[in-house]
Amino acid sequence: MKTLTLKHAYAAKIKKGFPLILKEAVFSKDDGISEGALIELVDEKGGFLGKAYYGEQNKGVGWVLTQNKEEPIDQDFFLSRLATAIQGRHQLFQSAETTAFRVFNGEGDGIGGLTIDYYDGYFLIQWYSKGIFAYKEAIIAALDEITDYKAIYEKKRFSAAGQYVEDDDFVKGERGEFPIIVKENGIHYAVYLNDGAMTGIFLDQRHVRKTIRDRYAEGKNVLNTFSYTGAFSVAAALGGAVKTTSVDVANRSLSKTIEQFSVNGLDHEAHDIKVMDVFEYFSYAAKKQLGYDLIILDPPSFARTKKHTFSAAKDYKHLLKEAIQITKHDGVIVASTNSSAFGMEKFKGFIDAACKETGTSYTILEEHSLPEDFKTLQSYPEGNYLKVVFLRVHHR
Repeated sequence: MKTLTLKHAYAAKIKKGFPLILKEAVFSKDDGISEGALIELVDEKGGFLGKAYYGEQNKGVGWVLTQNKEEPIDQDFFLSRLATAIQGRHQLFQSAETTAFRVFNGEGDGIGGLTIDYYDGYFLIQWYSKGIFAYKEAIIAALDEITDYKAIYEKKRFSAAGQYVEDDDFVKGERGEFPIIVKENGIHYAVYLNDGAMTGIFLDQRHVRKTIRDRYAEGKNVLNTFSYTGAFSVAAALGGAVKTTSVDVANRSLSKTIEQFSVNGLDHEAHDIKVMDVFEYFSYAAKKQLGYDLIILDPPSFARTKKHTFSAAKDYKHLLKEAIQITKHDGVIVASTNSSAFGMEKFKGFIDAACKETGTSYTILEEHSLPEDFKTLQSYPEGNYLKVVFLRVHHR
């Protein structure tokens, strides 16, 4: 096992349970360390900090696996971590209402750089570095030992540019007939595990979709921006929304949204689906003096269209100001971000500034973060990336 020495300040963080080995934390690196290598972490005095694997991912060069010097990193290690994670989702596995959820959430379940999602009998593994991918055989052998499944699919999220690596996503089992129809709180969603980086639904918004359906949609005119496959729109329609309008710049969003309405027995023609830039839609809606009772803002952390570049950290306040202009008096905005670049306090700062600058007041109705299957560590707040605020807007 190779040794990696960490600078004093970072060694203290690791002792407190911080799981990521940041690039700048490394005091000296043995050039012979390759992706997937097991490494022993020591402080500048040579004191043991933990065992980790080496794998370059965003700002990190690896993840701590154990702080127990005696614990071997072998097949049993992977088996025990996966078994604990699966046992922790026992209630979800038993649910008749929900058949898609996260089974293993990276560092929150003890192995950073790895996520496993469950889609009604199918597992989808996402590998975030070549380092963790080196353990593919051990991890799949562990899944074989402790679960039954129809098939395993995978996504490799680790090119040099940090982009998704395209290839055949099927690993083993019986190939699925896609789309497969999963359930989430009784809502049906069409899912593809073999069609690029995204499956058709973001599982981390499960509670938010249920909240919209159960408490905010009835009788409302709803605008869903950056709507992707229209999952929020479907939830709102099933909750009794008078009408939903889904807006997304991607061409595929039209057919994908029609499909999500259809698998729920909803008439998509009773709703609007617009393929256009969200900011252009805001201008159009303001010009036409359209107003909405409920607006859902769930943009990607970063997006680029021909005319606009959007970064949540820089542009969320502007996005909110645009939305406020077309929200009816006492209407509700569901402000959501998956950016790990800032925390909830800063996010609420964007909300406050947007309302002040548009001369509106607001009431925060409720807040959400990741659901319980997206397990996180208190010592690693960056892992708890999802921030959702329901706010009622009062025009003065």
